[in-house]
Amino acid sequence: MATGKVLETVSADEARRVLDAAAAKAAEIGQPMDIAVVDAGGNLKAHLRMDGANIGSIPISINKAYTAIAFQCETGELQENTRPDGPIYGLNDAHGGRLVVFPGGIPLVRDGKIMGAVGVSTGTIEQDQEVAEAGVAAY
Repeated sequence: MATGKVLETVSADEARRVLDAAAAKAAEIGQPMDIAVVDAGGNLKAHLRMDGANIGSIPISINKAYTAIAFQCETGELQENTRPDGPIYGLNDAHGGRLVVFPGGIPLVRDGKIMGAVGVSTGTIEQDQEVAEAGVAAY
């Protein structure tokens, strides 16, 4: 067996804290959400589908978190450049359609390093972003 150390990433406890804070914000605004947390490798660490959240938003929330890791930015920051007249138009079709280029995905940063990401879906993009920001604030 190989020896070595796994890179530091978001812990299970931290992922639960992010989920709980995001879910509390979603409840506060009256919009059930799908909330996902991925680790530094873009792998699912935790997911919550609140009662009443869209089933179709499960993969979107996970993919928003993945996109935030893959491009090391908030997913909303990709919107302008991926429009039909943008320099990276079509990016959202890359990675087998897994990339999401609208708000609701935000990296989780500790000591200047991206340790994971949160992705939120089901509400409007403004609500998704607000709930994701609440999750990040708890990290």
